[in-house]
Amino acid sequence: MERRRFIKTAAAGAAVGAIASPAIAQSMPEVKWRLTSSFPKSLDTIYGGAETLSKAVAEMTDNRFQIQVFAAGEIVPGLQALDAVSNGTVEACHTVSYYYVGKDPTFAVPSSVPFGLNARMQNAWLWQGGGNELFEKFYQKFNVYALPAGNTGAQMGGWFRKEIKNVADMSGLKMRIGGIAGQVLQKIGVVPQQIAGGDIYPALEKGTIDGAEWVGPYDDEKLGFNKVAPFYYYPGFWEGGPAVHAMFNLGKWNELPKAYKNILTAACHQANTIMQAKYDIVNVPALKRLVGAGAQLRPFPADVMEASFRASTELYNELSGRNPDFKAAIDAMRAIRGDSYLWWQVAEYTFDTFMIRARARG
Repeated sequence: MERRRFIKTAAAGAAVGAIASPAIAQSMPEVKWRLTSSFPKSLDTIYGGAETLSKAVAEMTDNRFQIQVFAAGEIVPGLQALDAVSNGTVEACHTVSYYYVGKDPTFAVPSSVPFGLNARMQNAWLWQGGGNELFEKFYQKFNVYALPAGNTGAQMGGWFRKEIKNVADMSGLKMRIGGIAGQVLQKIGVVPQQIAGGDIYPALEKGTIDGAEWVGPYDDEKLGFNKVAPFYYYPGFWEGGPAVHAMFNLGKWNELPKAYKNILTAACHQANTIMQAKYDIVNVPALKRLVGAGAQLRPFPADVMEASFRASTELYNELSGRNPDFKAAIDAMRAIRGDSYLWWQVAEYTFDTFMIRARARG
């Protein structure tokens, strides 16, 4: 009797297995993608965002969905990542949306614009405030689907060969800064230069440019900017909380099973959180080392900040007048910024200000 019951149970289990295996194979097919980064491998924090994403996807699918990551230049140059995804050369990229404002200035807003949002505000807007949904329609025009997959937090203002004492010192200054930020600074006399990360040091060393911004102490130290430009300014008011995006070819995204779309979204969340957390940890000792090695830490003069703020407002109004997509995006960002700072001044700013003063008192 027991033997007959065992045989029946085993046969039933085999039948279930025969049915379940094809079902699993259909819901979790083997998929292999290539992802091109806009960053060199040496910048392990920002380049590492793509590696975090790739590893998370592989682990959540038992390696059935694999994304191979390539550094800038291995398939296409860093500033051509969007094009490579749009035309299907690769299935995905890890990049910064504002790199592509030459195609449309709206590309800047989901990442960062001068005097925009800090990192927490940017994340809140994109993930919970309708931002991702707003930009989904825009990105579709370029055959991509995009999700935030990293944030650096507020950046530094950059390295300069000469001291900046007032806004007049910005006139004629050749500075590595791209996108919308470059257009804003151009209004106060700066000559903006868009140069990929790996090419900044030689341009600064040779004097081809007078100043350059990148991210912050950890990355800037790796790139060696302090060796060729002594003055280190803050804040990077053009990047208060810039989002780094993972972009996917729209057709390839639509082909994915729903489970894989959810897994990829979760992996982007993970990359987003880990990148900013790591920057917040590694920037502290890096800044100490840079100042200890002789970097001259300076705040931007007040008149530079004020002139730049006025210039940004002027530029946004100009662009809004001729680009409906940009107007919709910048208006939404301004609304979020107004409400967010209303809340920020009540709790966050008050708490941080007290703690900063308490630290200063020892």
